[in-house]
Amino acid sequence: MTYTPSAIAPVVNGTVIDVASGNPTKEQDTVESSTAARSHPLEIIDVIEETSDAVSLVFAHPTERRLEHTPGQFLTLRVPGAPGHGARWAPRCYSLSSTPGLDDHLKVTVKRTTGGYASNWLCDNAKQGMILESLAPGGRFTVRDDPDRLVLAAAGSGITPVMSILRDALAASTTPVTLVYANRDRSSIIFAAALAELQESHGDRLTVTHWLESERGIPTAAGLTALLPEPTVATSAYLCGPAGFMDAAAEAAALAGVDGARIHREAFSSLTGDPFAVDTGAAAAPPAAPVGGASSDGAATVVVELNGATTTVAWPREQVLLDTLLDRGLDAPYVCREGNCGGCAFTLRRGEVHMLVNDTLDDHELGNGIRLACQSLPLADELEVEFD
Repeated sequence: MTYTPSAIAPVVNGTVIDVASGNPTKEQDTVESSTAARSHPLEIIDVIEETSDAVSLVFAHPTERRLEHTPGQFLTLRVPGAPGHGARWAPRCYSLSSTPGLDDHLKVTVKRTTGGYASNWLCDNAKQGMILESLAPGGRFTVRDDPDRLVLAAAGSGITPVMSILRDALAASTTPVTLVYANRDRSSIIFAAALAELQESHGDRLTVTHWLESERGIPTAAGLTALLPEPTVATSAYLCGPAGFMDAAAEAAALAGVDGARIHREAFSSLTGDPFAVDTGAAAAPPAAPVGGASSDGAATVVVELNGATTTVAWPREQVLLDTLLDRGLDAPYVCREGNCGGCAFTLRRGEVHMLVNDTLDDHELGNGIRLACQSLPLADELEVEFD
């Protein structure tokens, strides 16, 4: 059986929290309303200490609707910015460790980083009752190629999305799963008890191997290869962790015989802009495209399926698709707008585009027509695109 996955300022009890100290501010300070209709206030209902330098934040779903997600996706949280850096907000993406169908609430797991700000702030200040603004779940680090055997490799906090995928695979299929998890030492293993319980409950098809640098040194491709099973034609590998680890794990999977098109890695990148800022688009929205090809000004014509509606739009040759849609007032999804996160991915049904940057889509996705709206320029006169 193959595996297919299931699919504001911080506030404590209404009080604004000072970004530097984590303490309540003066009573006259007020909480800003939601920065955009696409963001949601999420209340922390529990803070779980996973290790000495990692915590899990459990959020209640927003009152207006549940935020559904697929295992492997992330939340973008609006963390208060560092006053000394001149930034009021520090938007950051955190992978969801909760599993749809198994957990009632959303959960992200955050690990302290040396020299970092947002993760350290959350580890120090997050508490029950605090409210953080979040975008809807996004990202494409999800199982999408129907594997009959699953290889998972994670290092450090890279276990966060992998844990969601692992639990879902065990609950929703009979697919054999191999997990290799690297950490500094035994005390730094996130979800150690939960992983041990899963291995005990599913020992007939789950293998968990811990690679501890204190005992074995830095993970190497050769060392990791020895821990992987003999693959089938439909074995898929999903890798998450620091770049050096993912390089070694990808090489190991290839050496073990996993098809290169079925080796997927999560891309880590810091946001340089503010995805919560309201984008009002250009001063004047471009006109709807005429039927039957390029418009009179040379723009391409694109038929867009988005949120259950179909719209035909004139797409200027020098403007990326995301900006064109936002200018038209269409609620297209996005996060980083830099080609790094996959939050604006769409399926190209007809036509051809040129992507300026692609730091997240792999060959498997590209072969299936997946493109990034924030980086796509039209090359054809007529195109059709679909957003999931």
